[in-house]
Amino acid sequence: MVHPLRTHIETVCKLTDEEFEYVLSHFTPLKLKKHRLLVREGDWVKHEYFVLKGCLRSYITDADTGKEFTYQFAAENWWISEREAFLKQTAATTAIECVEDCELLGLSFENREKLGREMWKYEHYVAVKTSLGYVALQKRLQLMIMGSTKERFENFVNQYPDLYSRVPKAFIASFLGVSRETISRLYRK
Repeated sequence: MVHPLRTHIETVCKLTDEEFEYVLSHFTPLKLKKHRLLVREGDWVKHEYFVLKGCLRSYITDADTGKEFTYQFAAENWWISEREAFLKQTAATTAIECVEDCELLGLSFENREKLGREMWKYEHYVAVKTSLGYVALQKRLQLMIMGSTKERFENFVNQYPDLYSRVPKAFIASFLGVSRETISRLYRK
């Protein structure tokens, strides 16, 4: 069976067995239980993570109300981190929670930089995936600004049908910027 990380990288560029083994040697496996925090607000973020199994969510908490706002989910074959804190090597302003039991591969900032310097294929992979992630974020932002609640909900269900059945509806509501009751009403329709 082909390793999921290799499959993911090879959507951008093919690797030899030796190249993949070298890439994989820079990652650290990590297992976390459901509800465990991978990153807490204020943590120094030293890794980005590739999800082998499970689902996570990134969220911010309003200091005045305590209300949580989910801004990202990550399931199998997705990447997750507190991006700004990871890249700038600063404290996190968000949290990342395991929605399910998770198996991850952690890549330290130093190892990411090392792979980028030493292996053009990995650097190319990162550049392509980063660009695609930016496009997806841009589309999401456009939909949040201009799309109706119904359009945002339908887009989520169509784009992430697997997540819709795995993630608590309250998290989906906070991702879409609506109430849990609104999600229930739209779901019934």
